[in-house]
Amino acid sequence: MNNKILSLFAAAVCLAGCMELDQFPKDKVSSGTFWKTEEHAKQAMMGVYNDMKQENLFGCYFCQDGMSDICFGFYDSKVYGTYTDRDGQVSGKWQRTYDGIMRANAVLHNLPGIDMSDELKARYEGEAKFMRALYYFHLLDFYGGVPLYDETLVLDKDFNDMKLPRSSADETRAFILKDLKRAIETLPVKWDAADYGRATRGAAVALRGKVKLYAQDYPAAIADFEEIVNDPAGLGYGYDLHTSYAELFVPEGHASNEMIFSIQNKGGVGMNYGMPMAWYFGTRSTYGSGWTTCVPTADFVEMYENADGTFFDWKSYFPDFDGSVEWKQKMFRAELTEDFKTVARYPEKVNELRDMYTKRDPRLNYNVILPYTKYNGWNQNKPKECEFVLADGINEANGFIRNEKGWESYLWRKFVPEGDMGGLITNRSHTPINFPLIRYADVLLMLAECYNESDRLDEAVALINRVRQRPTVNMPALNSGPAHLEARTKEAVFERIVRERAFELAGEGHRFSDLRRWKLGVTLLNNRKDYGITGKLQYTHKFAERDYLWPIPGSEIEVNPAIGSNNPGW
Repeated sequence: MNNKILSLFAAAVCLAGCMELDQFPKDKVSSGTFWKTEEHAKQAMMGVYNDMKQENLFGCYFCQDGMSDICFGFYDSKVYGTYTDRDGQVSGKWQRTYDGIMRANAVLHNLPGIDMSDELKARYEGEAKFMRALYYFHLLDFYGGVPLYDETLVLDKDFNDMKLPRSSADETRAFILKDLKRAIETLPVKWDAADYGRATRGAAVALRGKVKLYAQDYPAAIADFEEIVNDPAGLGYGYDLHTSYAELFVPEGHASNEMIFSIQNKGGVGMNYGMPMAWYFGTRSTYGSGWTTCVPTADFVEMYENADGTFFDWKSYFPDFDGSVEWKQKMFRAELTEDFKTVARYPEKVNELRDMYTKRDPRLNYNVILPYTKYNGWNQNKPKECEFVLADGINEANGFIRNEKGWESYLWRKFVPEGDMGGLITNRSHTPINFPLIRYADVLLMLAECYNESDRLDEAVALINRVRQRPTVNMPALNSGPAHLEARTKEAVFERIVRERAFELAGEGHRFSDLRRWKLGVTLLNNRKDYGITGKLQYTHKFAERDYLWPIPGSEIEVNPAIGSNNPGW
């Protein structure tokens, strides 16, 4: 979205934040003065989009990987299994997502009375229904079936009557699919450049495919994903893999053909409309001083293949590896000088360590800051190159990356700004990097999964290979000769999909939902121990059958007893 569209967010936040459209005096938005023109419709629609940035909706979606096997932190109570139906994040996600739904409903309710063409009204209808479907799908993913409120509810009049019973998961899904059908009928394939970032037909088709995939309706999901990949009707989607993987996660990749639907973030122009990637993924060396709240697990780093496609094995690089904390401490830890300003002693085999990371799937280095590599940081209001050194007394003022909380963990590079991004970032809470919710590589891997479940294994492998062989990644193709690249059974191809989605989509928030829909939560997460680089135990995960769905917030059931019983195990 260009600056004109972004400027509408300010009005939209005020408009949709309180949703009190019958207020007077005249210095407040009201239904007596609003909902008259296309400009009003656009402002309201920007409010619907704006809710995506809220922390308990998609604003911290990247942190959801912290509940999975590839990252830890942030969602601590979910990792420990100690959360309840009174948990702040459980109730916050429910409330914030419904807020987005009510914003979409307000647009849909008021569209008929706005002075604009029927064609434009239909387009806005499709846009609002796409967003409502996106929000309801988020609720379905985390809570199962939920109460369904549509545009017939007038929030400022009917707020006290929001006490519908809970719909089933199938009914909720049917509601979502109906909304997406209308969105597909009315949304454009592309918007003009001034409106870039708004929902398109392709976004609606891809989301519908995802909804069907999650329901294991593989034939129907295939039809939608194939429309995106093959464009059989010649609609001109033009989606493709972006040449540079790393460039997808900086402003240079914002308008890439790979981006099917992304949250538009902006900063540094007198307006801050971003997400807190710098704050939660960044370190003290990052602009604004990040918290390192969510960090990659050692198991995730070791999951990445060697550049020749063989699986990583410590002993192939260090024959004396014994897996002990003592061995890792000796291998990784350095010593600083007495004034802590320089390295007095690097690990004896530091060059071999660097070599071990260099000879891996390139996405590892694009996604993760690795020991004894450099990061272009920010300190004392100026750029500062920092090295990731594991030693006591580390401080960013001396050119080192501080590892918070004694974790001695790997750190995210993906989505973390370098320097001040040439002046683009002015607030760590508003990182001006667009955040993809649906991108083409994700669609390719979802279609591969559908093909595999439909016993079309060769087609599945071909799509996996497309993702693996992006020019800046260029990993060896599966089934290309060597035994270590063989994947010729349904089980073997599925295992490759599980791994490939971790490599490709790391830090994008998909992993926790993937593990739950695959019913791998108990297998991969329960009693799972996560360790730092030097072997320190950081977390012991707990995941029970009840955790496949979050509980309906207890406060919501108290307000609306018609919701009925909570999810199983709660």
